[in-house]
Amino acid sequence: MRRDIPPLDEVRRITQKKRDAWWTVLLVDPVATPLVRLTAMRTRITPNQITWGAFVLGLGSAVLFWLGDWRWLIAGAVVYHLSFILDCMDGKVARLTGQGSVFGAWLDFVFDRIRVMVCGVALMAGQYERTGDELCIWLALAVVGLDTLRYINSLEIFKIRHSMRKQIKERVKEARRAENEAELAFMEDLLRDNPEADIEQDLQKARSAQGIAEAAPQPAPQVVDLHQEFRSRFPVYLRTRSFLLRHRIRTHLISGIEFQMGVFMIGPLIDQVLWATVVSGALLLLFELAVVYKLLLSTRDFTRTIDSFAERGRRAAAA
Repeated sequence: MRRDIPPLDEVRRITQKKRDAWWTVLLVDPVATPLVRLTAMRTRITPNQITWGAFVLGLGSAVLFWLGDWRWLIAGAVVYHLSFILDCMDGKVARLTGQGSVFGAWLDFVFDRIRVMVCGVALMAGQYERTGDELCIWLALAVVGLDTLRYINSLEIFKIRHSMRKQIKERVKEARRAENEAELAFMEDLLRDNPEADIEQDLQKARSAQGIAEAAPQPAPQVVDLHQEFRSRFPVYLRTRSFLLRHRIRTHLISGIEFQMGVFMIGPLIDQVLWATVVSGALLLLFELAVVYKLLLSTRDFTRTIDSFAERGRRAAAA
């Protein structure tokens, strides 16, 4: 038995993400985190072995879904959730024991996609055999398509945001070399670190973040807010976001995790697979469109920020 594993509170701090889906925060972490500590202390199981276990359980739930009857649907929902708990444990064990690997991350991603595809097809095939409703065929395609769409959308949005931040940082570096300006801070990062703070509080915190004495004040970092227009249009968003972040819940309330649970847990448990899939898919699309709209407004803030650097350069040249 390993004796270097810290107490449960410290395990939570090490293994749990700062922001996660509400389903994970409320219904998975309270079970998974103690199991992670127990696994790390008393076994030699590796994160990749846990990933394989989650995948095998996922295939088992697909078999139960395919049988179609409501009793098998309930069993499939329970097994699927156990599979998801294991799926959340592999990354936590990797962070706790330092056994994480690039291949393990790839394996986890690929197995997740295969599990959703196989379970989606099996679930709808079972319902088609049970009801003869051709809607099941379209919903099988929808489940696989929506799961793929959300990952493609998430990846592309991440790349665009990374590109915007990179360009702004390059402009700031150029300006700093020319004018010896202060450091750069993004408003999104400041609010993530301190969700209850307003802009002025964040600026005060940024001024003292380096341990600088008040007797020798330094220029405050320049804060770039790439979500300014979105916040101005939806002021309630910031208060909602602050409340959710205090509880580690991200604002994307219907993400792929909630979509999966709606299709593979809630639907089978209440024996309303088709309706649960339709509602879950509609909510997922709604939230994905909201993310795209937020990105659109963010690109406008990005353009204004870049233009402000250009205007500053023109004024400096004229002076």
